[in-house]
Amino acid sequence: MKTVLLVLAAMLFLSGSALAQDKNFYIFLSFGQSNMEGYPGIEEQDKGPVEGRFQVMAAVDFSNPPREKGHWYTAVPPLARPGNGIGPTDYFGRTLVARLPANIKVGVINVSVAGCKIEMFEKDHYASYAETAPSWMKGIIAAYGGNPYQRLVDMAKLAQKDGVIKGILLHQGESNTNDKEWPNKVKGVYDNLIKDLNLKSEETPLLAGELVNADQKGACASMNAIIDDLPKTIPHSYVISSAGCTCRPDHLHFTPAGYREFGKRYGEKMLSLLGYKISAAPTPAPE
Repeated sequence: MKTVLLVLAAMLFLSGSALAQDKNFYIFLSFGQSNMEGYPGIEEQDKGPVEGRFQVMAAVDFSNPPREKGHWYTAVPPLARPGNGIGPTDYFGRTLVARLPANIKVGVINVSVAGCKIEMFEKDHYASYAETAPSWMKGIIAAYGGNPYQRLVDMAKLAQKDGVIKGILLHQGESNTNDKEWPNKVKGVYDNLIKDLNLKSEETPLLAGELVNADQKGACASMNAIIDDLPKTIPHSYVISSAGCTCRPDHLHFTPAGYREFGKRYGEKMLSLLGYKISAAPTPAPE
């Protein structure tokens, strides 16, 4: 009798867990360096109102706006850390909720480290890389518990209790400019995320954005040729063009207008991969 009760209790628990996960809550992971964080400076038009269906899980504790790590909030910028600005993830999410059916929510988790190489997210290299990082970067790394990759995984596992991970967004490469091994390094990070989160690569596309384009005299535009080849290394990856996305005077970071357009492009690509038509009005997914 005791065994039967234990089995029933386990079944109820599993049933409850399954019910808690909302299949209409689409979750996306973002990682990278400063452009994915969002360069400081938020314009009035970016502050809101933000659709409540667009949520962010805080990956660190915030004081302004008040947020607690591991909890969901309406995705008012900044999304990554206090003091950041808007980035591609902001208008990626806004584009999705504007065009998805009203019963679908979108959640994002952004773990990014300004100035970092892709090695910051490699399991075997992050510790040695962090040791040599400048003091200002060490402060960012410390905010993520000393291991940004693990923080992203931990937050993603929490998020999986609420919804379903549908894709991964990347913007990184300035600090790896002309590194021909970059695609293989990204593949290593992507493969680890797929494994650690029990995902299927064919159901979890990776969207990687180009750096500030040559048409904007981008300081690292030469890296785009390497980024553009990423789909040769990761079959379910797609490159988002930065052509025409305006940049700041440093020719490294996008302007708010540049981020808005860039994020829209990320969003429209993801919508197409999800099976939705790119139109002004929400359209149902194909059967």
